[in-house]
Amino acid sequence: MDINNKILEKLKELQQKEGSLPQFLELYRQLLIIQVEAMASVPLPKPLPTKADISATLKKGIPLLKWDALSIDWPAFQKLSQAAAAAIVEHTKSAHQNLKDITSDIPSLQKAAKAWYEGSPLSPWANSYGIDENLLSAAIHCAIKPFLTAQVETFARLIDQEQWRRRFCPICGGKPDFAFLDKELGARWLLCSRCDTEWLFQRLECPYCGTTDHKELAYFADDKELYRLYICQKCHTYLKAIDLRKTEAEILLPLERVMTVDMDRQGQEKGYKGG
Repeated sequence: MDINNKILEKLKELQQKEGSLPQFLELYRQLLIIQVEAMASVPLPKPLPTKADISATLKKGIPLLKWDALSIDWPAFQKLSQAAAAAIVEHTKSAHQNLKDITSDIPSLQKAAKAWYEGSPLSPWANSYGIDENLLSAAIHCAIKPFLTAQVETFARLIDQEQWRRRFCPICGGKPDFAFLDKELGARWLLCSRCDTEWLFQRLECPYCGTTDHKELAYFADDKELYRLYICQKCHTYLKAIDLRKTEAEILLPLERVMTVDMDRQGQEKGYKGG
């Protein structure tokens, strides 16, 4: 909640300075507001896991929150997905009424949400309703995030970082879409694309295909060496990162992934794809 409020304040300052926000940032802000308002009423999971239970699960290489363990209030989820769909339709030219239609169909919405969480394609529902799969994914992500965050905050404090170091999130199993080098040692940490969990990871390993061949791995840096674009020649993916040793200002990592869209463009122009 604290970081989300800081992000909203940062966006407000930017809007006041520039007069308006770019459309993609305005959409991001609206979706974040929807999530923040919902987070205030999402209850914590019960019973709470013990550190021993968490350690035992992580030792097996299993994320802590499988789908069946994720507590979701489906009527509330539906309202959140409808609010997200309305915002997406308002700000995205390629979105239309069909995105709103699927959020009115709870059985389809539940199945699509389960598929999204487990990493299965959303094409069956996207094709059936005639909507863009990425936009459906965005609506589901916005709606599920408050329920995910409530449990993430409980688990995150109990994770032994040295025990994990895998290519997917220790809590929800999501893939990383951003990274940072910490101030103390320059160690590399990954940021989950779904729940914003941070976890320690190797510097010399692709977080997507797992190669450790240094000939396949490289990175590009900006003039100030603040930002890095890690690339993997083996699986042709890229990962955006920020070096916290190069800045004294407070960095809001979830906002950084959105503000660095130009790095995505650069990576794609070089022939790589987001992992």
